[in-house]
Amino acid sequence: MLHGAALALAAPMIRAKDAKAYSTRTIDLVQRATVIDMLGLLTLNYRKLAAWERDPANFRDVDFLRLQNSGITAFHPAVGFIEGDIYAQTYRDVTGWNSFIERHPKQFLRIEKARHFRQAKESGAIGILIGQQNSAHFRTIDDVDHFYKLGQRVSQLTYHSNRLGGNAGISPYGVEILQRMNTVGMTVDISHCGDKTTLDAIEASCKPVVVTHSNCRALVPGMPRCKTDDAIRRMAKRGGVMGVTMVRGFVRSGGSVTVEHVLDHIDHVVKIAGIEHAGIGSDVDLDGRDVVLRPERRFDLDGIDYAKKIYDITEGLVKRKYSDRNIELILGGNFERVLAQTWIA
Repeated sequence: MLHGAALALAAPMIRAKDAKAYSTRTIDLVQRATVIDMLGLLTLNYRKLAAWERDPANFRDVDFLRLQNSGITAFHPAVGFIEGDIYAQTYRDVTGWNSFIERHPKQFLRIEKARHFRQAKESGAIGILIGQQNSAHFRTIDDVDHFYKLGQRVSQLTYHSNRLGGNAGISPYGVEILQRMNTVGMTVDISHCGDKTTLDAIEASCKPVVVTHSNCRALVPGMPRCKTDDAIRRMAKRGGVMGVTMVRGFVRSGGSVTVEHVLDHIDHVVKIAGIEHAGIGSDVDLDGRDVVLRPERRFDLDGIDYAKKIYDITEGLVKRKYSDRNIELILGGNFERVLAQTWIA
């Protein structure tokens, strides 16, 4: 395994042949920014992930270096369990991440407090932010406290309809869970929530809520998983941040779909809500969804190497005349700020 000294000196590296595709400014920005992918998967190959968690030797130096070279400082690898014993599955997922991190203490850092983002950046370790895409594992109010103690820091209220909410809006129980999340310092995620539940949650929360991974419905009309301009504005007014995804169907409804269309969504969030409320939640790993799923309906963008997606986004923002400071906010500064506001110091 890599030694601590090597980790401390490590920084995202672009190979010579790849560097030609990116400006010096882009490379410098990625290397100095705290980059947070608020729905970033280490791998969509869950057999591989299970093997990594089962035996530390299965996770190799080359696996770590590939993650580090992506330029991503911290991943939020949340999944959504929607059937069966959701409590048991969620418990295994959270404790599995804890075990994985504990077995690789020089390579990974569990993100529990906002200062841990900077700690990960400075040490060269990869930050892991434990979260879930469904809050159905909160069978009782006390379960929020229990999972917080296990390290969970973000929870999406609903994946599909559940006890907490649905098409009719947030339920009284959902409000109780949300309020307990506010109290203990767990961030409320509304990415998958229906329109009514989205607006209800924004109003019910005494802290900012986030959209870890979604896009703008104004650019993909009729896509219910994308957020309306009204919802984005209301979220932003209360201090929230929205992570833009790189999943094909959420980016554009047809034709060629490229990183330029992803950038259009970032532009739209900035235009209607302000630069302080845009971020990244790619909803993909470093290989892309089509490599694992091989679907008839494609999920991936055209002409992109997902291992270098952060460099592609940054280069695009540079070309669209964003300032260095604003690019750093989009790459992670905005999420770093809002998580600090919603967590307990």
